[in-house]
Amino acid sequence: MAIALSSVGAGAVRRCEDSHCGAHGIRSRNGARVSCAVGKVRFLALGAASIDQLEGGNSSAKADGGLGTKELLACPICFDALLRKGPPGINQFAIAKSGFQCSTCKRSFSSRNEYLDLTVTSGAKDYVEVPPTGTELFRNPLVSLIYERGWRQNFERSGFPGPDEELKMALEYLRPAFGGVIVDVSCGSGLFTRRLAKCGSFAAVIALDFSESMLRQCAEFVKQDKSLRTADIALVRADVIRLPFASGTVSAIHAGAALHCWPSPSSAVAEICRVLKPGGVFVATTFLSNSIFPFLPQRRSSSLR
Repeated sequence: MAIALSSVGAGAVRRCEDSHCGAHGIRSRNGARVSCAVGKVRFLALGAASIDQLEGGNSSAKADGGLGTKELLACPICFDALLRKGPPGINQFAIAKSGFQCSTCKRSFSSRNEYLDLTVTSGAKDYVEVPPTGTELFRNPLVSLIYERGWRQNFERSGFPGPDEELKMALEYLRPAFGGVIVDVSCGSGLFTRRLAKCGSFAAVIALDFSESMLRQCAEFVKQDKSLRTADIALVRADVIRLPFASGTVSAIHAGAALHCWPSPSSAVAEICRVLKPGGVFVATTFLSNSIFPFLPQRRSSSLR
């Protein structure tokens, strides 16, 4: 397993020197750092503010889910705030009952029961865009069905220690963002979304993916888990290079085994930096390509620390 990870403030990324890393070639704009650990899991929390600084007080963050969706969710076209008509809260029930409209371009967005579609092409009928093959693969309902029924378990052969241990390591470095809202980017079927919600360290968890079938599978797993019936979990469909959040509003972003699936990791990391608060935390895991056989992931399970 190989991991490319960072804890960065809005707009802050430094170049990674390893050519096999998904974050390679990304440069800093304001001096914060990205860490790349080849064959190691290294989660850093650099320059993170206190919880009170991140959320204006932990008690208020717990009370209202960190930021309200009015301040957090933004139009994917112009990034201005979405006006909301419906019950407040960052959870499936409230969002399913709400309608959203951009305060600037007046574009409307609505929930499809299982998820809120905040892609640029949301609602479009006459425009068809063909994403890269890797992206399309995970939109296949069969892949969504088997992802937690055998597919993800195979990652252990490449050094991944398993979801529970991966979460434990991630939480060590997400600590500065406890009490805030975390976005689980490329959430897939919700393998980590559910664990992040159950750990009780975050005011709300936003499960975000481009795949409609993955989001529907995520919703199904959440419904089946009785312990999550009252959890603050919201499902959002969006593009990782066009995140539907206002700049500098998200406390933490997690992307488990996802960077290698993104069409442009550098563009995605730049977008993540835009939406993170100063001192916000970004934690991501991915495969590293073997320099001799680039189609094979490197096996580095012996050095996880």
